[in-house]
Amino acid sequence: MGSGLATMKIVSHRFSILFLVMALLAMAGCAGEQSAFAGLGPVSSRITLLIWIMFTGAALITAFICVLMAISIAGPANWRHKLAREKVIVLGGIVFPVVTLTTLLFYGFLILKAGGKLIRAEDPVHIAVVGEQWWWRVIYRHDDGHTTESANELHIPVGRPIEIELSTADVIHSFWIPAYAGKVDMIPGRINTLHFMADKSGIVHGQCAEYCGGAHALMSFYAVAMAPFDYEAWLAKERADAKPALENKGEQLFLSSGCGGCHTVRGTRANGKIGPDLTHVGSRLSLGAGILPNAPEHFAQWISRHQKIKPDNLMPPFDFFSENELQALAAYLDGLE
Repeated sequence: MGSGLATMKIVSHRFSILFLVMALLAMAGCAGEQSAFAGLGPVSSRITLLIWIMFTGAALITAFICVLMAISIAGPANWRHKLAREKVIVLGGIVFPVVTLTTLLFYGFLILKAGGKLIRAEDPVHIAVVGEQWWWRVIYRHDDGHTTESANELHIPVGRPIEIELSTADVIHSFWIPAYAGKVDMIPGRINTLHFMADKSGIVHGQCAEYCGGAHALMSFYAVAMAPFDYEAWLAKERADAKPALENKGEQLFLSSGCGGCHTVRGTRANGKIGPDLTHVGSRLSLGAGILPNAPEHFAQWISRHQKIKPDNLMPPFDFFSENELQALAAYLDGLE
């Protein structure tokens, strides 16, 4: 009996440590701009409910199994004898898991259909997002058939259904905004569609959720939910060309150094399509796909040290600018609002 109690204590201690580690890992995603439990839209709210059902059920089942293990090791002889019966093993080891997992499976199917009403909703906002190594090309589709391109930032109106066409320019990526919806893979040669809605204004974080090469972990973005009136005002400003100052030294450096061969700044001679559109880069929240806060000094850091900040990114090195030239370039880009 003493040996059984000692074994039971060891099992209980190890279970406690395992449970603590799992709880800490789960809590890591419970707060902040990329919370997996935010539930800020109808789709994500159902996903969050499913998560809590699964976590609660798993905790109760785990506790129940631990009790049965303790009884089978150190419990009364008649209890141990009952647990060893074939009927108990069949019911607990086969019937119970099959019924439980089947129920969760069908409930999961209902969750997947949560966006069904949004698919048929009227007046959706149409946006296309293309995954690139390692940034996001964001294209807003207007009712008049024109488009406006941006990068690494998604703006959406509150209360309107959002329809996002997801594709990739190279390898497999995965588009994930935990606060609004589940992840959707971006497969070469295929267009997948994501439907969701934001319930309230705010800024949340999104991430590539499929390993796509060297800088995968540094491929993120911000999603900004805005009141409808504010969104329309922002979109009108985003559609306009850039208005850089005349005789701007930074603009001259930008155009003469080949930056315009990869980047577009509408309203100037820069019309490159390889890299992100920089027309209004000064008004964005971050640089380098969510890596650096948007600030003049960070523009300079990115231009001169981008391979150290985001290793393996595909931007060519620009380590030949003097400090004064870097500051002029940074001021020019920061002014593109």
